[in-house]
Amino acid sequence: MKYKKITTSIMVALAGNALNLASFNYSLAEEADDDVEKIAVVGARGAPRSVTSSPVPVDVLSADDISSVAFSDMNDVMKTLVPSYTLSRQPISDGGTFIRPAQLRGLPTDKTLVLVNSKRRHRAALVQIGGSGTQGPDLATIPTAAIGSIEVLRDGAAAQYGSDAIAGVINFQLKDNSEGGSFSAEWGQHYEGDGDQLTISGNKGFAIGDDGFFSISAEYSDADATYRGQQYCESWFCVDDQSPEFIAAATEMARSVHGSEFVQPWGQPPTEGLRVFFNTGYAISSDIELYAYGNYSESEGDGSFFYRYPGNGTIEDIRLEDGSVWSPLEFFPGGFTPRFAGEIADYSFVGGVKGMTDSLGFDVSARYGFNEISYTIFNTINPSMGNNSPTSFNPGDLSNEEFQIQADFTYDFEEYVLAFGASYMEETYDITEGDLNSFFAGPYAGTDPWGFCDGSATDDAVASAISNGLDCDNPDDPIYTVVGVGSNGFPGFSPDFSDSYERDSFAVYADVSGDITDSLFGQLAVRYEDYSDFGSELVYKIAGIYQINDEFAIRSSFGTGFRAPTPGQQGTTNVSTRLPNGFPVATGLFPAGGPVAQALGAEPLRPEKSTNYTLGMTYSTGSFNLTVDYYHILLEDRLNAISTLDVSTDPTSGDAYENFLKLDGAGVQGANSIGGVFYFQNVFDTITEGVDIVATYLLESSFGDTLFTTSFNYGTNEIDSDPSGAFNAEDTFDLEEGTPNTRGVASVRHTYEDWQVTARLSYYGEYENTQNSTLETIQTFGSEYMFDVEGTYHISEALSLSVGVRNLFDNYPDPGSMGETCCGRIYRSDSIVDWQGGYYYSKLNARF
Repeated sequence: MKYKKITTSIMVALAGNALNLASFNYSLAEEADDDVEKIAVVGARGAPRSVTSSPVPVDVLSADDISSVAFSDMNDVMKTLVPSYTLSRQPISDGGTFIRPAQLRGLPTDKTLVLVNSKRRHRAALVQIGGSGTQGPDLATIPTAAIGSIEVLRDGAAAQYGSDAIAGVINFQLKDNSEGGSFSAEWGQHYEGDGDQLTISGNKGFAIGDDGFFSISAEYSDADATYRGQQYCESWFCVDDQSPEFIAAATEMARSVHGSEFVQPWGQPPTEGLRVFFNTGYAISSDIELYAYGNYSESEGDGSFFYRYPGNGTIEDIRLEDGSVWSPLEFFPGGFTPRFAGEIADYSFVGGVKGMTDSLGFDVSARYGFNEISYTIFNTINPSMGNNSPTSFNPGDLSNEEFQIQADFTYDFEEYVLAFGASYMEETYDITEGDLNSFFAGPYAGTDPWGFCDGSATDDAVASAISNGLDCDNPDDPIYTVVGVGSNGFPGFSPDFSDSYERDSFAVYADVSGDITDSLFGQLAVRYEDYSDFGSELVYKIAGIYQINDEFAIRSSFGTGFRAPTPGQQGTTNVSTRLPNGFPVATGLFPAGGPVAQALGAEPLRPEKSTNYTLGMTYSTGSFNLTVDYYHILLEDRLNAISTLDVSTDPTSGDAYENFLKLDGAGVQGANSIGGVFYFQNVFDTITEGVDIVATYLLESSFGDTLFTTSFNYGTNEIDSDPSGAFNAEDTFDLEEGTPNTRGVASVRHTYEDWQVTARLSYYGEYENTQNSTLETIQTFGSEYMFDVEGTYHISEALSLSVGVRNLFDNYPDPGSMGETCCGRIYRSDSIVDWQGGYYYSKLNARF
């Protein structure tokens, strides 16, 4: 059997060039042979999820698959349906509170290329602080109502698509309806009685004459906070052990600021968002089509930092200019928890023309994308300003901007198809200065700011201070207290660290594929890329599938990849509270190429390079389909944050004191209040390998149709070089063992007359975490099952009502038992196993 037209269409759409599946079907529609018709059913009800005719693993998720998931956030949809896609909820993670980090096949999202209608999706402005420093597209800006299908290529495709496509490619196909539409309204709440969520979404298609369409989709979501913690009570400070007056003030602060009586809230933050997408096309003739799509979204949310208690380095006694003693407790009698808010704006536009002239297909397009985060921090102070400090700050903005021109072509040589093209892209990452108070170094950033003890103050001033208890011979006198600089929790971007980082790149590629024999299909691709900041690179890929018989085939691929660190990864800077040794300290992140990190020993960043290998099999007979694929990814010079370096002003602290001298010498304001520092580096090589299994079976009977889908992933991450000197034993252990190696999802969807029931079981395997570099304490987290169920009644052809429960049995991961799970936290906040508990919901759907 010949597979040329099926496989070529899939490969060009998902792992070839930017000609999408719809355009390829359009160009071949006149032939209308059986093979072409088979492509048209991809994503339809009951169709196999995993494509068995492709030489690389490809999953197609239909609109029904997407709508059966009780989430509005596209990140959660992907996590639910694709086992190798993992996601964590990090309540205290700076901007990561709002744009959550995810992984595909154990690699961060910046190693996965995200497309919309087969065009590259622009990155979010946020660079995740710590870890891999990932900066990728924000999937939460894509409303589920706009999506007709999702195609997931689980294989490296850098030779076709370029930088980022190391772990795989996710392609979101927008709806292209020219009539009709849909509307849905969903409300849900967690078993704990919190986290209420309302989602309203809709889609409407319009015809443009006889040969065009305009499809527009919108979604509004509003989610309340959840609380899964307990009162702050640690060996160094316990709220419940304080005076009744302090406890009353602390709990009142908590209730008024974040809605819980616990001073340190743990859970999902409150969020609100509006997202709009449009997709349009118009056929000028039978061979040429104009198209465009774009989006606008705005969202906001807020989360907390760690609770500040008396004596923690922030709430300290200081001596004011009149010699009196002052404490931030006069602003916050029960201590305070800084609250961090982000407003995210995201918009894009893509336009182009595509078509066929004889045997030549073409697609010429331009795209623009922009994402911006504007920060606010409140319920906090700039400690160095003392009693003159405001309690709300604007620490600055981050933005990412991309512009790309692309031309893609295909030429049909009967037995082979040649795809080739070129692109030019400009990228800009901006860090915008915050308000002055957010980074200002006030008088209390140093000792004896008013000269009471060094002889520079007037005699009257000294006398007044002495009358207030000044004792210059006492090293513990508040005159010697040094406190932090900038808005506490997240100091603003100062002029020294506010800048614009730009680059441009150029790429050309060629891809040839076709039937080598009646049973063997092959593909070869090469790509040359040149970056203004990282030079040039040539990558390649070869793939093939051999059909042993009508049911069984084997497939394999081998390729190289290249990922240039983004301008954001090269320029981001941050000072925030972290727990490098289980205890909160102010920790600074500085650009690897800047003077501060260079003084600490950093080297300029280099591109990451990969070698990908896959070997798999496919089996298809009747209504049963099975794919099994092994993958092996060697990632060289992997980008990651180094392990936090200690900083101390104590001359006896060895390397920690040397680090302080380097920070101070580099002109870092408030260096004496920083307890740790780190930066991004090409730290190590890793090997990521595993197995993906996807099986579907459709059972048809007089009692209705039942679709069974099972997907399973087993994967490991192993460091393949010596990371010592930059990466400590704790961080090494946690990278290799800190997430489950095994993840599985099994679902059943049964349809009978006007009823439909969907049941889904999610499985997470065991994983481990350690507390410090001695590895003396290791906690093993047990496996976990979570069960979802949803029932739908079709009231009429146009109206249906669904009710369901997510995590029916209210399962949680094991509570944390080590020091990292401190400060009122019960569950590891970075766990990919959901720790919000059961959730029930109802949804009204209308089609018209």
